[in-house]
Amino acid sequence: MEKTIDIKEKAFTSTRNACKVCTPLGASIVFKGIEGCVPLIHGSQGCATYIRRYLISHYKEPVDIASTNFSEETAIFGGEKNLFIAIENVTKQYNPKIIGIATTCLSEVIGDDMRKIIHKYKTEHDTNIPELVFVNTPSFMGTHINGFHDTVTSIVAAFASNTENRESINIFPGFLSPADLQHLKEILTDVAIDAIMVPDYSDILDNEYTGEYEKLPKGGTTIKELKQTACAKASLEFGYILNKSNPQTQSAAEYLKTAFDIPRVNLNIPIGIKATDALFDALEKITNNKTPEKYTKQRGKLIDAYVDGHKYVFGKKAVVYGEEDFVVAMISFLEEIGIETVLCASGGNSGLLKEVIQEKVQPKSDINIHDNFDFEEIATVCKELKPDIIIGNSKGYYIARELGIPLARVGFPIHDRLGGSRIKHIGYEGTQALFDLIANTLIQQMQDHSPVGYKYM
Repeated sequence: MEKTIDIKEKAFTSTRNACKVCTPLGASIVFKGIEGCVPLIHGSQGCATYIRRYLISHYKEPVDIASTNFSEETAIFGGEKNLFIAIENVTKQYNPKIIGIATTCLSEVIGDDMRKIIHKYKTEHDTNIPELVFVNTPSFMGTHINGFHDTVTSIVAAFASNTENRESINIFPGFLSPADLQHLKEILTDVAIDAIMVPDYSDILDNEYTGEYEKLPKGGTTIKELKQTACAKASLEFGYILNKSNPQTQSAAEYLKTAFDIPRVNLNIPIGIKATDALFDALEKITNNKTPEKYTKQRGKLIDAYVDGHKYVFGKKAVVYGEEDFVVAMISFLEEIGIETVLCASGGNSGLLKEVIQEKVQPKSDINIHDNFDFEEIATVCKELKPDIIIGNSKGYYIARELGIPLARVGFPIHDRLGGSRIKHIGYEGTQALFDLIANTLIQQMQDHSPVGYKYM
């Protein structure tokens, strides 16, 4: 049994190299997944520039983020005037269907009443304006994942209204890669179900080259679909922690359950055989259709791969970090293939990470579980536990480099490699790709440090 490392809270220690990103960044990703939507950051120009640059580095796509461009004067007298100007400029430049407004630390601290300000703008401009949706995303509370899920809830609550009987289901996949969303859409098509995915940035943040610049790339969840979320057969929502840093908040599926009595099916992010089986079981119950043979074959091939690679991964020790629900799903997968997680860490601060892992994953041995962790704390624990592999985004590379431990890059962000948007994590296919990545990373580490330089296994 691995020893548990006790990291005591030190109120006087500041965060160093945070294992999280700011709340309005998560909101911006959701807004990018809505058709014809332009994200508008209600705060300083620096906030919008940071978010835009951060997302471009990962997705390698143009990401336009507008700003209300706060100045010293705005910080004193309020941002209403700047917001009005920004809405008019964005409307003129992009002709959007929706402007998604996310607040920042500054606009939250000075107390801008967004509901009142937007109502005033709509009253003064009652025609020819785009839909205006806002979400409160102060960066001093929560992480990019809180911003993501709070924005999904806000945008669903703003539009859900059509209560006609339909046969669709709602899918709230959470913060996955565009490749994951594309694969999920493929699965839903193959099981013959009409699904509304919120958000859907699968094409917008993984776009084709056409030779022409599009201010608003095609794709995304439509306003019509957002309205129809109120009359679905059920809502599938991936993740257990979601935006529960604040217990008063609701996820999108919880909101629809409360407001429109739509059944909510809550699943782990489908990484690994067990979690993917649960997804297909849920789809079978909703549709009364059997899982297509295509996916039973994928499952069988994945099991065969597990057998082939078992001796290379079994008993290895891993450190896993990232968003809370992503960490939960990854640990479940690692338990499945025989890798022992010795540390899981997240910058999230819900206080639920340990409880959820123990309840939903039920790991075979003790794990050092820490939320509200930064990378310096992760590095300290890594030196003590000496893992065989580190699994997470590219921000942990300096730890891997310093300690000589291989890093398997997954999740968000991937800043130092191509293809961050094309990493597939979910389903049998995504799990196969992850298994190959992790197994080969371990094999390469052994090969690189072998005294004989072998070429066969």
